[in-house]
Amino acid sequence: MLFACLVPFSQRGQGIASTGASLVTRHVPHKVLLSRDLKKSSFCRSQFLGKFDLRKTYVAGGLRQESNSIQCQAEEGLELFEDFATATIPKTSGPISEIPQPETQQMMKASVEKAVGLLARKTGLRKLENLNFDNVTLRSLPIDPTTDNFIRQVRGANFSRVSPDPVKNPVLVCASPEALELLDLDPTEIARPDFAEHMSGNKLIPGAETAAHCYCGFQFGYFSGQLGDGAAMYLGEVVNRRGERWEFQFKGAGLTPYSRSADGRKVLRSSIREFLCSEAMHFLGIPTTRGGAVVTSDSKVVRDVFYSGNPIQERCSIVTRIAPTFIRFGSFEIFRPVDPNTGREGPSVGLEDEMLPTMIEHTIKTYYPHIWERQDLPIQQRYLAFYREIVERTARLVADWQAVGWCHGVLNTDNMSIVGVTLDYGPFGFLDAYDPNHICNGSDDQGRYSYQNQPSICKWNCQKLAEALEYVLPLELSEAALDSAFDSAFNAHYMGKMRAKLGLARTDVEGDEKLVESLLQAMDTTRADWTNTWRNLNRIPVPASDEDLAQVPAEQLELLLSKTASIEELEATACKRQPPQQLRMLFQLARRSPQILPSLGIDPDAVIQQMNLWEANNRSSFGSPMEREASNLATWSEWLKSYRKRLRMEAEGCASAEDLAALNRRRVELMNETNPKFILRNWIAEEAIKKAEAADFSMVWDVLDLLRNPFSEGREGKPDDQYYASRPPSWAQKLCVTCSS
Repeated sequence: MLFACLVPFSQRGQGIASTGASLVTRHVPHKVLLSRDLKKSSFCRSQFLGKFDLRKTYVAGGLRQESNSIQCQAEEGLELFEDFATATIPKTSGPISEIPQPETQQMMKASVEKAVGLLARKTGLRKLENLNFDNVTLRSLPIDPTTDNFIRQVRGANFSRVSPDPVKNPVLVCASPEALELLDLDPTEIARPDFAEHMSGNKLIPGAETAAHCYCGFQFGYFSGQLGDGAAMYLGEVVNRRGERWEFQFKGAGLTPYSRSADGRKVLRSSIREFLCSEAMHFLGIPTTRGGAVVTSDSKVVRDVFYSGNPIQERCSIVTRIAPTFIRFGSFEIFRPVDPNTGREGPSVGLEDEMLPTMIEHTIKTYYPHIWERQDLPIQQRYLAFYREIVERTARLVADWQAVGWCHGVLNTDNMSIVGVTLDYGPFGFLDAYDPNHICNGSDDQGRYSYQNQPSICKWNCQKLAEALEYVLPLELSEAALDSAFDSAFNAHYMGKMRAKLGLARTDVEGDEKLVESLLQAMDTTRADWTNTWRNLNRIPVPASDEDLAQVPAEQLELLLSKTASIEELEATACKRQPPQQLRMLFQLARRSPQILPSLGIDPDAVIQQMNLWEANNRSSFGSPMEREASNLATWSEWLKSYRKRLRMEAEGCASAEDLAALNRRRVELMNETNPKFILRNWIAEEAIKKAEAADFSMVWDVLDLLRNPFSEGREGKPDDQYYASRPPSWAQKLCVTCSS
C-alpha cells in the first residue's frame, strides 16, 4: 500500500524512488534492492544516499522486473539502513509527552463534551475493558500455524497471529468520538490517561486478538503476488448495541509476516491524512472506513521524505481504523496461478478448492446476510448475487468520488473493499482547479489512476475479482453480471448526484447529460475551482419567465468567472511530471526498442504521450490576461445560457411568484446538501501536519471539527472558517502527494 507526503515538484526526482525513476524501478525485485542480507553492501548504501543511478542499472543490466510491487517498497526499505544513516539525520525535539499542549487539551475536552451531549440519551456505552468482542473472522477462516513473526510467504492461511511492537511514550494526537461510538465506546474514555497506550497497542484491549491479513493484488495493473497487512493489524470485531458488526485495526503497529522489507511503521504525516480524510468522507456521506484515533510517539523511523538522499527521523504513529470488514478484492487473489507478465503467484495457489468456498461463504454470511438467507437460490446463484451486489456498490462508490471531486490515487485490487467502502487512504486528493486528467499520486507516472480513469479502473478491478472467484463462479456468469450491472449502476447514481448538484429535480428532461458534460468542459477550459464552482451555483435562481432568458445577468456571470484560475495560478501549477533526462531516455527506448518497456511494466504509448505532453507544456502559452478573460467570458456565457434555459423547465407548474420562490428555496436546500463548502484540501492537511510535527495537535482537532459539517456555511463564532474554503494559497500550488509512509 502507499502512503502520502506532500512534496513540492521542485524537490522531486533525485532519490531512489523519485517520480521519474519510478517508471523503471517500480518492479524492483526484493532480492536485488531490499534484502536484509544486503544491508551493509556498498550497492545498497549508495542507493540510500541517492548517489547511484538505479535507472541505468536496471536498463543496462537487463535485470528482470518481477512484479509491480511499487517503488514505495524501496522507500520503506530505507529504514533498514538506519545504523548507517544516523549521522545524516537532523536532531529531533525532546519527549513529545512532556511538551505542554493547552490548546490541544482544550479542543479535546470540547470535542468529548460535545460527544457526551450528543450521546447523553444513548444507553449501552462501554469502557475499553468491556467492549463486546466477537471475532468471528478468526474463528471462520484459516490461521497461519506458524506463530513466529518473521517475513515469509504464508501458504494456506488468511491470517497470521502477530503482536503490536510497543512505542515509546505514546500520546494522543486526535480522536473521533463519532467513529469510536460505533464500537459502543463511551467518549469520556478518550480523556483517560492510558487511552494512548491502548490506541498504540502498548496495552492490549481485553478481548482483542491481534492478527495480520494475507492478500495479494494487482498494483498499477500488474500482479504482485503476496502483499498482506504489512503495517496493519486486525484487533477484532465488536458487535454494538444496535447489532452492527465493526472490525477495527491498527495501522503502523509494527512488523508482520507481510511487511516485506519495511518496518511495519507509519509516520505522523500519513497517519494524520488517513485519519482526517476517513472522517471527512464519512461526513460527506460517502461509504468509507472510519478513523477512530491517531497516536504518535517518541519512537523513530528513518524516512527520505523528498527522495533526495537526505533522510530524517520521524515519529512512529498509529491510526485506529474501523470498518465492517477490511477484507478486500485482493483477499481472494491468494490462489492466482503464476502471472505471465510478472512471474508472481498467490501464496495459496492450488488450495482454492479447500479454502475459497469457506472464504466466500463467510463473507456472504457475515456481510451480505440478505443474500445468504435466500435458501431458495442454489449456492452458485447466491455467489452470483453477491458478486453482482459488490459490482453495484463499487460503481456507486466511484460515482460518489467523481461527484465530490475526490481521487483515490492507488486503485489497486488490494485497495478495493469487498463491502464497497473507501479503503486505504494514501496519496489521495480532492480536486482544486478542475482537471479531468488530474493525477493526485505523484508516483503514478502513466496516469493510470487519474480522476477521469477512476470509473473504468474500478470496473477493471471488478473484472479481476471475477477472475479470482472463477473457481466457484464461472466467468461467463460473473462477466455478464459485470457488463450489465456496473455501467448502469454508475450512470444512474452519477446522474442522480449531478442533477442534485445542479438543483434539478425533474428527471424526465432530455439533455441533462449534455449539460453536465458542457459544464465540466467549461470548468476544464477555465480551470475553475471544483468545490467553489459547484457550491456557488445555488446563487443562480430559476428564471421568472421565458423573457428573462434573453440575457445572462452580469452578476451571475461574474460569480462563475470569479472561480476560474488566473494566469499566475495556471503557470504555477503547470507541472512537468518527469525530469526531461529520464523521460527522454524512456522515449528513446519506446522508439528504438519498444519491446523492452512492456517487460518493465511500462506502456510505450504512455511514454510517447507523456513526452508530447511535456513538450506541449513547455510550449504552452496562456495568453495575455485580456485574452484569457475574453475566452473565459465566452465559455461561461455559453454554458450559463444553457443552464438557465434548463432551470426554466423546473418552473413548470409554478402558478405564482410564491410558488417560484418556494421552488428556489427547495433547490438551494438540495444543492447545499449535495455541494460541500469544506473539504480536506491538501494544503489544509499540510498546515495541520506541520503544526502536529511541531507537537501542536490543535489544528488537527480543529480541522476534524470543521469537516464534521462540510455542507454548512461555517461554524458559529468561527469567521476564520472561510479561509478553509478558499483556493490553495500560492505556497501550496505546487504541492504533490506521493509515496512516503
